[in-house]
Amino acid sequence: MIKIGHRGAMGYAPENTLLSFKKAIPLCDMVELDVYVCKTGEVMVFHDHRLERCTNGTGHVMDKTFTELRALDAGEGQQIPTLSEVLELVDNQVAINIELKGPGTAYPVFQVVDKFIKAGRYTLDRFVISSFNHPELNHFKALSPEVSIGCLISCIPADLAAIAGSVQADFLNVSGEFISQELVDDAHKRGLKVMVYTVNEVDDIAYIKSLGVDGIFSNYPDRL
Repeated sequence: MIKIGHRGAMGYAPENTLLSFKKAIPLCDMVELDVYVCKTGEVMVFHDHRLERCTNGTGHVMDKTFTELRALDAGEGQQIPTLSEVLELVDNQVAINIELKGPGTAYPVFQVVDKFIKAGRYTLDRFVISSFNHPELNHFKALSPEVSIGCLISCIPADLAAIAGSVQADFLNVSGEFISQELVDDAHKRGLKVMVYTVNEVDDIAYIKSLGVDGIFSNYPDRL
């Protein structure tokens, strides 16, 4: 089973910061992060579309320049990192699940990932590209046909795991609130791996494991 640090190890450090990823690396097999493209074109690692919850700033991430975003405190004196900075830090020690959050993220993320692969820093199999925005997944797949795709859902679809076929997915990333044995079994019959987010409590972790899932996202990856 794949142990995945959700936004790093956000149970122990501010989410999606370099400190959070540094703490997560020795605890898991994969780290998950979220990305937006800011006003000046940099790929920034951040979860929310607005700044208020995770920083001392206000407004939308995509409306801010790199300089404006770097001036903010993301918690414990941490800055909002770029995707390149996180890849430098992780340095191929664990795999990386990149969630495309904002519109127009597929190509800029592809450029960053491709740069690190061509430099010999990572191999393509160390990445999973996921999103609730399925057209963005299709765009990324067109740019990099061999990349692993994670189809994010927050429901139990009427057609179960068939939804993943529309994006040629390898993984079905499912909310822990909506996971079921039927969905897991259907995904496995279709050749998909199932990863469940975000599971933090020990009894919930035990239940999710009992369903035979392939990976779990957790704010506390050491509990997995």
